[in-house]
Amino acid sequence: MTAGGIAPAKARGVNFEAKITPVVILSCIMAATGGLMFGYDVGVSGGVTSMPAFLEKFFPEVYGKTQDPNLNSNYCKYDNQNLQLFTSSLYLAGLIATFFASWTTRRLGRKPTMLIAGFFFIVGVVLNAAAQDLAMLIIGRILLGCGVGFANQAVPLFLSEIAPTRIRGGLNILFQLNVTVGILFANLVNYGTAKIKGGWGWRLSLGLAGIPAVLLTIGALLVLETPNSLIERGSLDEGKSVLRKIRGTDNIEPEFLELVEASRMAKEVKHPFRNLIKMRNWPQLFITIALQIFQQFTGINAIMFYAPVLFDTVGFGNDAALYSAVIIGAVNVLSTCVSIYSVDKVGRRMLLLEAGVQMFFSQVVIAIILGIKVTDDSNDLHRGFGILVVVMVCTFVSAFAWSWGPLGWLIPSETFPLETRSAGQSVTVCVNLIFTFVMAQAFLSMLCTLKFGIFLFFSGWVFIMSVFVVFLLPETKNIPIEEMTDRVWKKHWFWKRFMEDDEEMPAT
Repeated sequence: MTAGGIAPAKARGVNFEAKITPVVILSCIMAATGGLMFGYDVGVSGGVTSMPAFLEKFFPEVYGKTQDPNLNSNYCKYDNQNLQLFTSSLYLAGLIATFFASWTTRRLGRKPTMLIAGFFFIVGVVLNAAAQDLAMLIIGRILLGCGVGFANQAVPLFLSEIAPTRIRGGLNILFQLNVTVGILFANLVNYGTAKIKGGWGWRLSLGLAGIPAVLLTIGALLVLETPNSLIERGSLDEGKSVLRKIRGTDNIEPEFLELVEASRMAKEVKHPFRNLIKMRNWPQLFITIALQIFQQFTGINAIMFYAPVLFDTVGFGNDAALYSAVIIGAVNVLSTCVSIYSVDKVGRRMLLLEAGVQMFFSQVVIAIILGIKVTDDSNDLHRGFGILVVVMVCTFVSAFAWSWGPLGWLIPSETFPLETRSAGQSVTVCVNLIFTFVMAQAFLSMLCTLKFGIFLFFSGWVFIMSVFVVFLLPETKNIPIEEMTDRVWKKHWFWKRFMEDDEEMPAT
């Protein structure tokens, strides 16, 4: 049975029959553990870099500055390129790995790519926990970064393709929910291990990343491959069988025929990356790149990477800084649950716009408080103002967690047609990791240079991205993935001029 002999009538505008089966729920939960690993890696680095024993072993220069009572610079005591490299090397490695992950996702499937990610995670965890010098520590982070590149390439695609259309947004956000759970888990672990006598608590913090790494590997062994991937690689009968199993109904023929047709069209594209830059794909490509840049320039990863360091910098003290980071992690998890509930009800645009107002307000308030109360030589932030800073940071984090966090991954994963989907996801991960690396490598230096003004810098970007959403981001709620071009891009006031039919040039 081959795709070439089938010419199905398209059921455009129809939501295909699908039940929310246990297979779908279990598969999505298992696959989303990739987000758990990613989140733990994000959260754990900020905690261990605030532990004196870790700094003394790997970054003695920074340790000396934190212990120097005569250092007259609150904002600059953690400014060190090697310390920032410890955090950012993971994302640089992920950037390189995503190009290989694009090939494995397309040629081998989503499931094997997730398995490869699990392998990289496990090896990286072992090296980090056993690190004896900075080189061994960085190599471990690089391997973790390879895992991030493979997981972030495969998991969002897997979730978008296996989920029924009407709950695709909610199930896809399981990836982001697990990211937030991983961050919270890391913050809780750091809070506990920082109190361990003997100075080896950081090894336990880094080593416990093995738990989500093993969960992801087991999950990758147990989940079903997506029908889209099976059909794309020529396994039509198996793809049909899996589609029947995950949809919980025998009435799958319309959806199956549409997947076969999409696969047939995709196989005509020999060079997906070259096809990606054709004019008809410019809207999806532009939206994807913009979302990834904007997501990082909200300032969220700077806060998540360095929350304990940031709070210690503004006078909270080491224990209070870690405790505040735990609070932020909990807010992050709960707020992501809000997104799971609401994204398929109120839509993507509404969440992004509401969050823009909330994030802008909270960052301006933080900048004002720090500008007035925290100077280079101040020793403490008044308790009342300290609490207000934590409240405003939580306000910012909650808004991000139900908007730009999950939707920055969801929207790109559901907008590209099948023939460019793997390449498009690769661009998504690539751009995200480039700017994640930039923020991780630059944040402590920016904090030293801009001081409280760093929050005004981020709030300016929040304003710009909110204007972008108003005018250029279309709504994709409840639109089947294979119908995005006809029902979204060809009807958008601006992007429709880039859409070309088979025999027509794009409108001008």
